[in-house]
Amino acid sequence: MTEVVLPKLGLTQEEGTIVRWIKAEGSRVAKGEVLFEVLTDKATIEVEAPASGVLLRILVPEGATAPVATPIAVIGEPGERSERIARASAGVQAGRAPAAAPWPRIDPVSTASGDGRIRVSPRAKALAAARGVDLRRLRGSGPDGRIIERDVQRALEAAPAASAASSAGPASETGRPAVALQLRAIIARRMTESLQTTAQLTLTSEADMADAARLRDEAGAELERRGGVRPTYTDLVVRAAAIALRDHPRLNARWTDGRVRLLPDIHIGVAVSLEEGLVVPVVRHADRATLAEISAQVRDLSERARGFRLRPEELDGGTFTVTNLGMFGVDAFTPILNPPEAAILGVGRVRARPVAVGDRVEVRPVMALSLTFDHRVVDGAPAAQFLQRVTHVLEHPYLLLLP
Repeated sequence: MTEVVLPKLGLTQEEGTIVRWIKAEGSRVAKGEVLFEVLTDKATIEVEAPASGVLLRILVPEGATAPVATPIAVIGEPGERSERIARASAGVQAGRAPAAAPWPRIDPVSTASGDGRIRVSPRAKALAAARGVDLRRLRGSGPDGRIIERDVQRALEAAPAASAASSAGPASETGRPAVALQLRAIIARRMTESLQTTAQLTLTSEADMADAARLRDEAGAELERRGGVRPTYTDLVVRAAAIALRDHPRLNARWTDGRVRLLPDIHIGVAVSLEEGLVVPVVRHADRATLAEISAQVRDLSERARGFRLRPEELDGGTFTVTNLGMFGVDAFTPILNPPEAAILGVGRVRARPVAVGDRVEVRPVMALSLTFDHRVVDGAPAAQFLQRVTHVLEHPYLLLLP
């Protein structure tokens, strides 16, 4: 018999919320098969079964939050009885009870069974909560009258108007409303902590992107032909930031135990916007990657982030973040630090505006850059020099192609 414990999927993770059980109680699972989805402070991650057998007991239901290392299920063989199940259940009930989820849930209160509680599968319970179905009104067709997902689906089909109204929100897929609300709560907590625990200051600059735009159009076509990916403006900025961090390591640092700690590696996070919130997958050793390699990595990470298919290690360890709102028509903004990082670079849209070129005025594409940094870690002058270097690299884009 094997206890399934909530794994620690990040260096700073202390708890996780069960978004969805892929397997129901009583079903057989194979070691390495995806067993459940958990929402950490970074993203929703699929977790595999640690052993083969039957999922005998789910101890932490969908929508509940538990600390890492907490037993959340038990895998064994049919008919196997052990005090470990009782001990694991008692451990969750006494002192380690999962916190209630912040989205609507329907607790089993019917007298349909001898113990006065509704018999309902986790998937049916999640679907009912997401679509507003009252479980007390349903008759289960599963073993011992258990309500299963098919029973909830039938109730929805029997009341199409109510179903349509309840699914008119931004996410009707099972579990997605839960993800949205949980991720929103996590983002709110982390951003509030960021503002309350750091000394944030923002510097702004503008980069003349005429040559960079030409490089993106001309060299980008060749890079796309060779590697299948055309660099975006975000890719150019990530590459420029990596070069500048190599030259100005004080921005690649963090405040730890009352002192500044310079970080040996450059791992740049790229903010990806989802319907449910924001995640920041990390391009590792960005200073060692070519522009083409950065483009391919950013494309891959972004696509898998939107499908909630990122691995835990792809969300951890960032030392600097790039966030681009230019595609939404934003000229400039003040980004908030992504703790424990010491700096984040905000990127605005590329727009045409009059620029002095020598003794004449030309209309050229210009991009606003906003650098927010932790003043505990670095002072204004070094931060300004870093931003100046990023701008210089973007205005002389052949530097992006050098090793």
